[in-house]
Amino acid sequence: MATITFEAAQRWYDGADAPAVPGIDLVVEDGEFLVLVGPSGCGKTTTLRMLAGLEEVDSGRILIGDRDVTRLPPRERDIAMVFQSYALYPHKSVRDNLGFALKMAKTPREERERRVEEAAALLGLTELLDRKPKALSGGQRQRVAMGRAIVREPQVFCMDEPLSNLDAKMRVQTRSDIAQLQRKLGVTTVYVTHDQVEAMTMGDRVAVMDRGEIQQVDTPLALYDRPANLFVAGFIGSPQMNLLAARVEAGAVWLGGHEVPLDAATRSALTPSVTVGVRPEAWRLVGAGEGVPMRVHLVEELGSEGFAHGTAELDGREVTVAVRVPSRGEVSPDDVLHLAVPPGAAHLFDSETGRRLEGVAAQIRGTSLTKS
Repeated sequence: MATITFEAAQRWYDGADAPAVPGIDLVVEDGEFLVLVGPSGCGKTTTLRMLAGLEEVDSGRILIGDRDVTRLPPRERDIAMVFQSYALYPHKSVRDNLGFALKMAKTPREERERRVEEAAALLGLTELLDRKPKALSGGQRQRVAMGRAIVREPQVFCMDEPLSNLDAKMRVQTRSDIAQLQRKLGVTTVYVTHDQVEAMTMGDRVAVMDRGEIQQVDTPLALYDRPANLFVAGFIGSPQMNLLAARVEAGAVWLGGHEVPLDAATRSALTPSVTVGVRPEAWRLVGAGEGVPMRVHLVEELGSEGFAHGTAELDGREVTVAVRVPSRGEVSPDDVLHLAVPPGAAHLFDSETGRRLEGVAAQIRGTSLTKS
């Protein structure tokens, strides 16, 4: 197993006006499951392919352990790749698909068979070893693709959106299988996805990327509770955080006529232009005449809870707002809810730079429902 180190690793495609990855600095610890997440075109797959040797590194370097692999071909990096497409040989059995790379590497037959049997047992494929890929479900094919990587016993797994071809139910099961398997094997893993739910539920740490740069690297809960900037705040969370331009007056922050409660550290860090972030579940529902009035346009009923989406008027501007509400039809379109920010629930950001201002958001649960 090994630590992965990116040192100012840059990728610049011919004819491009700017580098796809300007110069990434990142350390993935030995045995860690690190997820690269971000919108399409943010550079996460390019970063993974640089690690795997499928993209050139124009400047900087990449190390696996203490070995500089920047200029090494893929086959010499001791990396196993799992792609979005299963890339299985349709005419070969599961057994032969699993053992093909070992056969090409001239691994002795007994050793090859041992590794295939062990990987099949680990992945629940033992009874499927003699089947062809066309006789397998999508989840089973993905497990074969995983097994093909496992039998090689690499130092590093690279996974490029391996669940994107599965249906929603199968994705939930397979992401759990992959996370448990990685923890059991202890192989350093870099996993790419655009799905924040995958990122938050699978990774030991998550690196959020935008425009080729890492915006924040942290544990899933730390990303959620303390986003470093406006991009991370808006990207992590579903529904996403409410990000509302606020008014700063005499050391206080106002959303319309509602003063946002702040601690002393946050007050001392205020800038002239501030954006307030509030998670949908953090709003407190208050009585008429208090807080920020919000007119409901849509209610998402999710069974155990619901989310109301609507608009509020703040200083002459209409803004969209989302709030978690009790389920079972207690809130309907055209209702007016009154929302307040509880102490410790506000995330504050400088509107110009996007950076986080001081203050730690607490986990706040809403109180009883009041509407008009």
